[in-house]
Amino acid sequence: MNTRTTRTLAAALSLAAVLAISGCSGDSKPEMTVSGAFMPQPVNDKMAGGFMVIKNDSAAADKLTGAASPLSDDLQIHETKDQKMQQVQSMDVPANGELKLERGGNHIMFMGLKSTPKVGDKVTVELRFEKAGTVKVELDVKERTYTGQDPASTAGNGH
Repeated sequence: MNTRTTRTLAAALSLAAVLAISGCSGDSKPEMTVSGAFMPQPVNDKMAGGFMVIKNDSAAADKLTGAASPLSDDLQIHETKDQKMQQVQSMDVPANGELKLERGGNHIMFMGLKSTPKVGDKVTVELRFEKAGTVKVELDVKERTYTGQDPASTAGNGH
């Protein structure tokens, strides 16, 4: 090999390394953060709702695809359209955006509770995302009338 061939080969390898590194960073999975997570105290052990704001600070969109909790074996993702609630398979979490799960709107529904949590308790939930994987969150159990609109509410961050 002559000097010119060696330099060309070295330049090509350097370029390949830079492209490989930048390619990996472009495929990084979205980072989800959760704020304001709460559950109004359930009336009975039949069902309860979970509410929060899921924020995606990455350039890659994602989907909330499921949830799990020791409180129930049946957690469902519900959307509300035209004042009707229905189960859906997933919900979009836009790139550099957020998904709001709030009273009167989209939410997580806990069906067939194993116990009835009281105000002050915490309920652990594992959110499942298509790209970001799982995020563990603690929902603060609040009074039945609590709406989550309290600006001082910062409970339940997960990551």
